[in-house]
Amino acid sequence: MIKKLFLSAVAVAAFAFAANAQTNIQSFYDFGRGYATSTVEMFKGDKFGDTFFFLDHYYSTADQRKNGTSSAINGSYFEIERGINFWQDSNLKDLSGHVEYDGSTWGAGIWCFGAKYFLHSADYSKTFTIALMYDLHVGVGAADVPIKLTGVWGLNDLFGLKGLVFKGFIDVWGNNSFFLDGSTAKFSVLTEPQLWFNLGSVFDNHLDVGGEVELSYNFAGNKGFKCNPCAGLRWTF
Repeated sequence: MIKKLFLSAVAVAAFAFAANAQTNIQSFYDFGRGYATSTVEMFKGDKFGDTFFFLDHYYSTADQRKNGTSSAINGSYFEIERGINFWQDSNLKDLSGHVEYDGSTWGAGIWCFGAKYFLHSADYSKTFTIALMYDLHVGVGAADVPIKLTGVWGLNDLFGLKGLVFKGFIDVWGNNSFFLDGSTAKFSVLTEPQLWFNLGSVFDNHLDVGGEVELSYNFAGNKGFKCNPCAGLRWTF
């Protein structure tokens, strides 16, 4: 499964580079979990809408490698999204249809269908997108409330400081999560605010330094609230 996800991401990334899309690679160290992660991310708009994808790899911890873990990659997660908008010259230009597929090495995939709305400042330095979707689980039973709500934001030159970017997302979705103590949860929350500073004035304008904080509730087998701070680097092509 990891190999299939990796090959799919390579194919999409190759298309992104050829199409001159906005593409970046991020590398983090997760202090909460004690392992490294990497992300390939791409966004491209066109006259029919937009395409976005990311692929996360989670790498084995030092203890796992010491105990003979056969693979450096301990898991992967992949999302690809398509915004559908044939009416970009109309008064409804900021409203799009939305199709999304989420897949991982831990279980069946999820198709998401819905709509999204784009908000922005006049110069696009401040953006916010909100999407409401119906979740269709592949191969497993649907959640009692199969709805997903996603918000994505971006603030460039935060506090007037050129090169300082605050971005991230928040997901709220229905599920049927089971925990080791026998309890269940009907919904989960995940948000990952990121802060990046571009090093163009001192090193290279493709390189950012910063990090993110993963804040979650009933997520990844953890009951209740969880906080995982991460430090990282980002290279934008």
